[in-house]
Amino acid sequence: MQSAILILFYLVIVLMPLGLSWALDWPPRPFLDDMASGLGMVAFAIILTEFVLSGRFKRLSRSIGMDVIQRFHQLIARTALAFALLHPFLFRGTASGGPRPWDPTRALTVTSEFSDLASGIVAYLLLPAFVLLAIARSQLDYKYETWRLMHGVGALLIACLLLDHTIRAGRYSADPSVKWFWVAMTGTAVAALLNIYVFQPLRQRRRPWKVTAIKRLTPFQWQLKIAPTRHNGITYAAGQFVWLNIAHSAFSHYENPFSISSAPVDGKELSFVIKELGDFTRTLDQISPGTLAHIDGPYGNMIIEGRTAQGVALIAGGVGIAPVLSILRQMRATGDKRPVKLIYGNRRQEQIIQSEYLSHEDVVYVLSEPPEDWAGETGLIDPALLERHFSPEICQTWLFVLCGPPAMMDAVEGHLLSKGTPSPNILSERFTYD
Repeated sequence: MQSAILILFYLVIVLMPLGLSWALDWPPRPFLDDMASGLGMVAFAIILTEFVLSGRFKRLSRSIGMDVIQRFHQLIARTALAFALLHPFLFRGTASGGPRPWDPTRALTVTSEFSDLASGIVAYLLLPAFVLLAIARSQLDYKYETWRLMHGVGALLIACLLLDHTIRAGRYSADPSVKWFWVAMTGTAVAALLNIYVFQPLRQRRRPWKVTAIKRLTPFQWQLKIAPTRHNGITYAAGQFVWLNIAHSAFSHYENPFSISSAPVDGKELSFVIKELGDFTRTLDQISPGTLAHIDGPYGNMIIEGRTAQGVALIAGGVGIAPVLSILRQMRATGDKRPVKLIYGNRRQEQIIQSEYLSHEDVVYVLSEPPEDWAGETGLIDPALLERHFSPEICQTWLFVLCGPPAMMDAVEGHLLSKGTPSPNILSERFTYD
């Protein structure tokens, strides 16, 4: 129900400029001209709402999941790009003024002044590059922190250019009600950006943390613990994650999302299981106790509290064991008596994290590169393996919590849905798609 309300609210916002323009009851233009204006307005409204979707609102994250928000953010940005690229080619009206070198047939000319179109032309060129850079981020050879700063500044530049173009060249923006709608929307978008880049860092600066312990768990996985300094920490639920910033200013962009492996019952200290993978994680051996830290969170809805399924199935791949440890600790500490089964996959045996919380559980260990004397499951966590360990009744009545590589989660989700598992009974958190 809550998701439906949010979708309806989103549609009202992005379609509002069309409603305001239609309410003006101005003399009609050729259909394609109005279609072109409509596509441009919807594209601009979508772009502005993208700022809010990326604003890291905790309540929204907990209600529908940060991964859902992120995926919607990615897909709707591509929709806005398609609308924006198409809209000028639909104009068929004529306008006064001399010939344009870039438009010899005058098919695109909707205003007599080139200066009114200049900002739109620049935005038209920047927007595809902006979206393509975001899609290809993981393939590009530069740091996440650099990309994040470029993404924020680029989005702000495009929004300002589009606002100028809309007010100068837009037919319906000549009306004050439409004009001020665009100004208010752009102001809201800028406020959302400021919240991430200014206001949240200010709050983090007033609530610092420090590293209390760090140790290597496996050849490529570390346990990192942090504790609040002069404040009471955060209130979180088992299964959630935070954005973690170690040894940098709160205003820097050196932060990464990590699931919390400790449980709320453990106290104020937070624990993480981190795999050596990116620029930051490869420097974990250089971090020492006492190092300054900042966090933004908690986020995510991979939470079993308040859910009444008959049992809990936990399916983890590699470092995806981190939120699973948090959930197990919390369940046992709070006396949750529901049956639990854990499927825990890794590539090699030495990558398995040895935890006291796993020794007392029903755990199925899976290795894709097992040693000769391995007695557990081998291969990948796939539908065939799930068939062996979860009956049709379990698939339909238990809660399934997934965390691991995207390919693993895609395979598991597809299998569960085919077996009749209700979609609300499948919890997962993804940080990347493209």
